Amino acid sequence: MSYHEEDNSGKILLAALAGAGAGIIAGLLMAPDKGTATRSKLGSAATKYSGQLGEQLSKYGEDLDAKFKGYIEKLEDMGITGAGSKLKLKGNWDEAKGKLKQQYAQLTDEDLEYAEGQGDELVGRLQNKLGKAKQEVVKLLNEL
Repeated sequence: MSYHEEDNSGKILLAALAGAGAGIIAGLLMAPDKGTATRSKLGSAATKYSGQLGEQLSKYGEDLDAKFKGYIEKLEDMGITGAGSKLKLKGNWDEAKGKLKQQYAQLTDEDLEYAEGQGDELVGRLQNKLGKAKQEVVKLLNEL
């Protein structure tokens, strides 16, 4: 005789949603204010809480991004991800551009345009122009 366990999670979720929907409808029907006033209150509450939710999500996103970057740096420092997994431009960028142009004549000023925080775009352009893998390009730039 075999034992077969049913998965009731879908039914439970559907019941919870149905109950919540019924509660909302009952609350609207029994509301002490007129419909327009109730809708206005609901709208302002939704606006207020959506703004707070957006702020919280933005904060958590920034925190996660910072932690992730920190972990990547640690892995690279430990030698787990290998050299060239993170772009670390140091020194004068104009000098580095000159060296790159000497090594790779096909590169233009537009290809080598760099602004702080836009390292991924630079690496992408150089990958396309030089036909090299991302890790090779990052390593090349870090060694300049």
